[in-house]
Amino acid sequence: MPTVALATLGCKVNQAETDALARRLSDAGWSVTDFDAPADAYVLNTCTVTHVADRKARQLLRQARRRSPHALLVATGCYATTDPAAIRGVPGVDLVVPNDRKGALPDLLAERLGATGGDAAAPGPLPGGRTRAFVKVQDGCDSFCSYCIVPAARGVPRSVPLAEVLAEVEELLKAGVREVVLTGVNLGRYESSGTDLAGLVAAAAACGVPRLRLSSIEPLDLTDGLLETLASTRAVAPHLHVPLQSGSDRVLERMRRRYQVAEYARRLDSAREALSGLAVTTDVIAGFPGEFDKDAEETRKVCEDLGFSRLHVFRFSSRAATPAESLPEQVPPDIRSRRAAELRGLDRALRERFARSRVGGIAELLVERVSAAVGVAGASSVGTSGDYLKIRIVGEELRVGDLVSVELAGVNADGSLVGVLRGGCVGIQ
Repeated sequence: MPTVALATLGCKVNQAETDALARRLSDAGWSVTDFDAPADAYVLNTCTVTHVADRKARQLLRQARRRSPHALLVATGCYATTDPAAIRGVPGVDLVVPNDRKGALPDLLAERLGATGGDAAAPGPLPGGRTRAFVKVQDGCDSFCSYCIVPAARGVPRSVPLAEVLAEVEELLKAGVREVVLTGVNLGRYESSGTDLAGLVAAAAACGVPRLRLSSIEPLDLTDGLLETLASTRAVAPHLHVPLQSGSDRVLERMRRRYQVAEYARRLDSAREALSGLAVTTDVIAGFPGEFDKDAEETRKVCEDLGFSRLHVFRFSSRAATPAESLPEQVPPDIRSRRAAELRGLDRALRERFARSRVGGIAELLVERVSAAVGVAGASSVGTSGDYLKIRIVGEELRVGDLVSVELAGVNADGSLVGVLRGGCVGIQ
């Protein structure tokens, strides 16, 4: 059977779709490998949130073509959907597959390579022994933020039926997955025959998931009902990613965000009151049109005051056919870059502050990587806590997929935390 190399750019929804493709191909007997390895076909799942994402996609496609001149080269995803001509302009691209045909990729690959396509309705186990899996439960968005091209790339909101989600979760658990991340373009809009996101969380947890995480949720979707469910569901990780985008009410209005800073802060307060030890990460855009120095300073102060554990900083990138493209008072590129750099500096400080605040506490660590030197001096295991911190344990013989209770004894030079095993190891069943 052929070998297919897969790579993903962008959001966790893209990653979930790539994971599902990998499982279907693997289940059909295909070999699935990384994008920098020799292969019969290369499939790149693209992103188009920024110009940087577009450029990265073109670079990876050119590199794959140089690596394997005769392989099948395929581009799919959001960039392939919104600007297929640009993708076709990359020398050597054989096939451009928009998002609404992404599910047909196994059959399209089989047709081109003369192999079988696999059962599209029954994805098999996640290849590669990974312990965390992304499950796409929702697609599309109709919020129409002024900077965002996602509605054009992904279409209107729609949800995966609850039964299909739960079937996928159960398959992943059988394959040894220990953490499931529910993901969607606008996750709070999930709805399936009367089941909302809170109901989905409860149903997924009832499958026996050791750890359950939400990928990203809009602040106005942090309802009392959802928070009550998250708080009462033991498997839920104490971490939420809640996009802020700006700490200036004036800029939020120009972005067409549907809240002000005070409302955002109230929702975070409610979340932290409901979920003990909650870590909150966020997205911030630097240099949006009409953002003055005062607005940028307000954003910096709000991010510091709200105590985020991590910032995902994006330098504003104009997208064709979005309202922000033609807004007056466009910020010069050098100022955008400077403001983004300042926010990234704040991100480093916030990460360090949050990590140090956890020293002396207890965390549940999911082991994701074990060094080859297990059993000898210097052996180490690395994984992620429920509140999304990297933790390293040295000198213990653990396995990928173990869930262990650790005491947090310090911070390493790379920002990861030093873990000391406390017992309570739960291995893969």
